[in-house]
Amino acid sequence: MIEKHANAKRLFLLSCVALITTAMTFAIRARLEKVWGVQFELSAKNIALAMAPAFWGFTLAQFLGGPLVDVIGMKRFVRIAFLLHLVGIVLTILSRNFLMLFSGTLFIGVGNGSVEAGCNPLVATIYPDAKTKMLNRFHVWFPGGIVIGSVVAYIIMDLLKLDWMILVGTLVVPLAVYGALMWGQDFPKTERVEMGVSYKGMWKAIFRPLFLIMLFCMLLSAATELTTGQRISSLLEGTGTAPILVLAFINGIMAVGRGFAGPIVHRLNTTGMLFFSAIVSTIGLVLMSYLSGAFLSFLAAAVFAVGICFFWPTMLGFISENIPESGALGLSIFSGAGMLSTSIFLPISGWLTDSGATGHQILRYTAILPAILIVIFAIVFTALKRKKTPAA
Repeated sequence: MIEKHANAKRLFLLSCVALITTAMTFAIRARLEKVWGVQFELSAKNIALAMAPAFWGFTLAQFLGGPLVDVIGMKRFVRIAFLLHLVGIVLTILSRNFLMLFSGTLFIGVGNGSVEAGCNPLVATIYPDAKTKMLNRFHVWFPGGIVIGSVVAYIIMDLLKLDWMILVGTLVVPLAVYGALMWGQDFPKTERVEMGVSYKGMWKAIFRPLFLIMLFCMLLSAATELTTGQRISSLLEGTGTAPILVLAFINGIMAVGRGFAGPIVHRLNTTGMLFFSAIVSTIGLVLMSYLSGAFLSFLAAAVFAVGICFFWPTMLGFISENIPESGALGLSIFSGAGMLSTSIFLPISGWLTDSGATGHQILRYTAILPAILIVIFAIVFTALKRKKTPAA
């Protein structure tokens, strides 16, 4: 694999550590859902509303940042992410009520979105001949970061019985590391700029029918993965397992899978990977909704993990490979849409809990989303194969 830029390895490393910071926030929120509910006397719906800015704040950063990445540069976006993360962590630690918790989550969410707005096009730019492979390797560290955050959360909250503010404070460690890696580094121009595609051409590309169809798919695939993970404590309550360890287990499998994405991409291609993911994630959710007990719950979680493993990075890889002229804007719209859908489905899931729906029932409802994707990806796969495009 040829690296296009001299400092590509360091830029890739700082991108991965920044994504670890992002992912750890998801694991920590998942562990603290019930803790915050008791401490701040909030219902499941209100806790979901307090956590929702992590998703629509991410979306805000993506939708506002996507058109600007080419203009102000990827380095500035990573700097912005660093500052937003820092402010969000401090606000969360100081939270004493719903409003402060909401505000801290919002800053962290926008920081998370800024990481992806800057780092997704960065990875695609420095590895132009291996986009899907390297985007999957980059996104190893989303589930990888969730594993780290889950284990840290279990040690601090369950074993050592320490205060939840100490757990949130651990986010400063990866934050400091990616800040140090960023120091003094030159960033390349985005791939769209290097290709010579006009700004108008970039906007035109995002209204192509294929882009819009896959954007709808991103809404469903992201909600399948992230809504389930974020509410894991409630959804698996009473199953005889430690939900935070199930979350770590799921994301551990995802990290390993994404690390070996290269040979799988070569064998299945991007559309085939997405079709496979939709089938297996549907089966996994259905199994999780019926099985209980430690062994069976982990078995069902393993199936679900294999299903959702490639969804996010492969969706980004699909667009970057098939509609490269959409540039950083296309990648940002996809990532933003994924988080936006989660910010919508998360309160709905909380409302269902307050209405008396069990965790198993909610998992069955969620299984409808990837089931729809099975049909759409089959159609897209067939259509692309007939046209003999690189994606098929």
